[in-house]
Amino acid sequence: MAERVADDVWLLELGLVFPFGSNGYLVDDGEVTLIDPGLPVNRPSLASELADAGYDLADVDRTLVTHFDLSHVGGLRSLPADAGPVHLSPDALALARGESRRRHRHHKALYHRVVRRFFGLPDDLTYGTVGDGESVGRFTAYHTPGHNPGHTVYVHDSGVAFLGDLVAEREGELTPPFWLDSYDMRSVTESIRSFVDRTDPFDVAAVAHGNPVRSGGYEALRECAEEL
Repeated sequence: MAERVADDVWLLELGLVFPFGSNGYLVDDGEVTLIDPGLPVNRPSLASELADAGYDLADVDRTLVTHFDLSHVGGLRSLPADAGPVHLSPDALALARGESRRRHRHHKALYHRVVRRFFGLPDDLTYGTVGDGESVGRFTAYHTPGHNPGHTVYVHDSGVAFLGDLVAEREGELTPPFWLDSYDMRSVTESIRSFVDRTDPFDVAAVAHGNPVRSGGYEALRECAEEL
């Protein structure tokens, strides 16, 4: 069931059964932004989660994708063609389209070749790239590679950071993603430290896996960075 985590910010619980689940988010700041729409098939569905928050798929003005993984882009196929542009980093778009050859033999690169074959980006949507430090509406993008090439964090100026898989929440603390599901753990560490140094403090750490940290999110991420 959709749950409000801050003013005009909704948590969308998307996935199937544990551990196949991921958090999506919706922000209504005058424009309706969807962040990471989940798997191709979600239970509860993306449409029902949006309905719980009082929205419809057709209300989405834009979608922000933190990175190209099935649990973050699969739900794009649920969106109507007029739902607004989908934004992701240039490296994430290249990975999604099979144009990136970096770490080609890496085990996760093999996984991405399977995802592209069966669950590639829908052709009927419009895609745009967002550079490091660029703004999309009231969001600022920070490139944070490591978990995936092109992984990106989006920080809303209301004090909510949508962290994707930069970190996960476990037992109230933020921790790096599982090494087997990441390309380069050294880059993950560098990205966490760099992001903490570059961004202004934020209140809510909206993670894709685990519970969002609803207050003191920046401090929790800084503690994570210091322990790495």
